[in-house]
Amino acid sequence: MAKSAKDVMKMIADEGVQFVDVRFTDMPGRWQHFSMPISAFEEDMFEEGLGFDGSSIEGFQAIEASDMLLIPDPDTAFIDPFFAHTTLVVICDIKDPISGELYNKDPRGVAKRAESYLVETGIGDTIFMGPEAEFFIFDSVQFSSDPYAFGYRINAIDAHSDGDEFGDGYWVRTKGGYFPCPPSDKYQDLRSEMVLNLEKVGIPIEVQHHEVATAGQGEIDMKFDTLTVVADAILKYKYAIRNTASAVGKTVTFMPKPIFGDNGSGMHTHQSIWKGGKPLFAGDGYAGLSDLALSYTSGLLAHGPAISAFTNPTVNSYRRLVPGYEAPVNLILSARNRSAVCRVPMYSNSPKAKRVEYRAPDPTANPYLAFAAMMMAGLDGIKSEMGEPKATDKNLYALSAREARRIKTLPASLGEALDALEKDHDFLLEGGVFTEDLLESYIEIKREEVAEANLRPSPIEYEMYFDM
Repeated sequence: MAKSAKDVMKMIADEGVQFVDVRFTDMPGRWQHFSMPISAFEEDMFEEGLGFDGSSIEGFQAIEASDMLLIPDPDTAFIDPFFAHTTLVVICDIKDPISGELYNKDPRGVAKRAESYLVETGIGDTIFMGPEAEFFIFDSVQFSSDPYAFGYRINAIDAHSDGDEFGDGYWVRTKGGYFPCPPSDKYQDLRSEMVLNLEKVGIPIEVQHHEVATAGQGEIDMKFDTLTVVADAILKYKYAIRNTASAVGKTVTFMPKPIFGDNGSGMHTHQSIWKGGKPLFAGDGYAGLSDLALSYTSGLLAHGPAISAFTNPTVNSYRRLVPGYEAPVNLILSARNRSAVCRVPMYSNSPKAKRVEYRAPDPTANPYLAFAAMMMAGLDGIKSEMGEPKATDKNLYALSAREARRIKTLPASLGEALDALEKDHDFLLEGGVFTEDLLESYIEIKREEVAEANLRPSPIEYEMYFDM
């Protein structure tokens, strides 16, 4: 049930809360926070907000307009299970104190505007998102970008990567992680501890397991929910998983492709639209989809290159999006087939279960921006009456070169994705969901990341060219 400010203040008293930790999300998708003792926290802060310096947050305000307000959302309050002192966490929206309006560059605000826009269109009143975020658990990691010491080293007993000649013989081979039992799977208990902590912070969990890659790759699936609620949950998910691992001396990364030659980590996102409590994606079309669902899928595919800037937002994202590692690159629809960008799961014939799975995203995405961008692309497909997209039931990785050339693909790099976004973003501006200045700031940040990565020689270049 939704919580009010009074509910939260009662929760503070009942739980003996000592500190309140306020959190918000920057444009790249990282949580930012500060804490205050309970003696300094007052109920009227839920209305009046708390001040912070917006010029110190990447992609936000200029220094001459730095004062901003955080507005705590009482419905997001939870007790943090990792702090030594009892701490209540509350996620905030961001407001401009001069205009009194919600800040247009706040990623969470984008997600909320997206849900409001869906209602305004009359197409539906609810969109459900079900992300499947994957990650790697390492025993340790070292990396350096020093001009004279550039590289990384991963230690992962699950992969027997540390060179220990006295290993127990039970480790997960490359691409062999789906689903070995212990003792090969070294992290059953740790993932279970992660599940318990995720449930403590209010995230309902459906399943946990080792994933296909070696080196401790795991997946813990949360129950689907509405767009903003699930975006909040992804930030809580990453926080809880990292802190659970850290507590036992392990480290977690959500990088899409931390290991060469093995599968990467995705965040396949299931989505469907409902109206008046009824699902709208079930029908008599391809794979049991409705005409509305097929047009939605066409929108996802048509705008796939542009939304990749949000769903796959890092240079490393495009190390994953290559054929041969179960990562989809082909902009086409398929039933059951995991080699297509858009897939229709066929586990159930129930209309409530009918959904489209967009398989491109990875967990480095800012979930507020990525989920909103996917929804806006799908809605444009419906509004533009794009109709049924091209579909196939073939293994797309096994196509001939001639057949493959006929299918459009996702961008091959972050730079290409940003180019696509610059050319194709009018659909994102509908209903004021995204704004031009948000897009400009986001693209500027990401262009800087591309430049930083492109300037540095990589270790493989030494191997390839040192003796040329």
